[in-house]
Amino acid sequence: MKSFYMIVICLMIIVLGVPSVIVFAFGSNKTSQNINDVPTIMSPLTPIGTNAENITLSVFRMHNNDIENMFLEEYLIGVVASEMPASYELEALKAQAISARTYILKFLMTEKEGLPKSADITDSTIHQVYKDSAELKKIWKEDYSKYINKITQAVKETEGLIMTYNGELIDSTFFAISNGYTENSEDYWKVALPYLRSVPSPWDKNSPDFNGMTKITSGEFESKLGVKLTSDIKLHRTSTNRVSIVTINGKEFSGDEFRTALGLRSTDFSFKVVDDSIEFTTQGYGHGVGMSQYGANSLAMIGNNHKEILEYYYKDIKIEKMKSLQGYKDLVVKRSENH
Repeated sequence: MKSFYMIVICLMIIVLGVPSVIVFAFGSNKTSQNINDVPTIMSPLTPIGTNAENITLSVFRMHNNDIENMFLEEYLIGVVASEMPASYELEALKAQAISARTYILKFLMTEKEGLPKSADITDSTIHQVYKDSAELKKIWKEDYSKYINKITQAVKETEGLIMTYNGELIDSTFFAISNGYTENSEDYWKVALPYLRSVPSPWDKNSPDFNGMTKITSGEFESKLGVKLTSDIKLHRTSTNRVSIVTINGKEFSGDEFRTALGLRSTDFSFKVVDDSIEFTTQGYGHGVGMSQYGANSLAMIGNNHKEILEYYYKDIKIEKMKSLQGYKDLVVKRSENH
């Protein structure tokens, strides 16, 4: 009889104990992943997450005249890493990620011509700058792991988010440093967009790169502009003190044309002729329309989140999932057929 009870007890131990072992070994499929465990940009054609559609891109790499295929969210890691200083606050990087995602999605949903080798986009300043892991390692060196993890986090935590105005993707323009104000779109591109309105960005004046100086010889000036350098130079300015029109001996240039031709950092400039050269003093860095990156970081440092930053620089926009866009499903289908 005792042996019978012993057998029953043993069976109970086995029945109750084995599931405990199974639960201990396999009961949870969660993995504890520290952000430092993600040291590189995802390998080609490896989606960063599962929530967003796995849209693929063909990116033309200017340095080797070749095309690289990658998923959208992977591409954004390389863009944010290239377009905004990685030392900036996480919330500023999140704002940059949403801005970059909005840009590329609108770009993909608009027919474009003249791209090399049927690429979707280039990795240059013509569109959005993109760098891969190898390039970023050369730039960041021993800080690579820290920075790539931070940027990966910014992209993942904003996955699939874009900006719209009245249900349509916005032109999510951005630049490095303002002159204290952002610019109205029509004062730069001659097109008035209701969400690209001038707003104060006073924090930018604290940037160590706020002031700049460019010295150009008279020969360079005349060669780049195709006009004789004289004292007959007239400047017309916008409400934010940026130069909108430059007139030289009756020949007219837009402020952007003049800035681009001479390689000036900003259209907020003054000048003086010194001997056989002309010295330009600039304030700010970039065209001034949309989000100031330095301002975004400053707002993040005083406690503003990415949503608040974006809503400050882009007026009356809505931040939403890209899946909610009209035409998004058609885009996914079209791209799955082409890639």
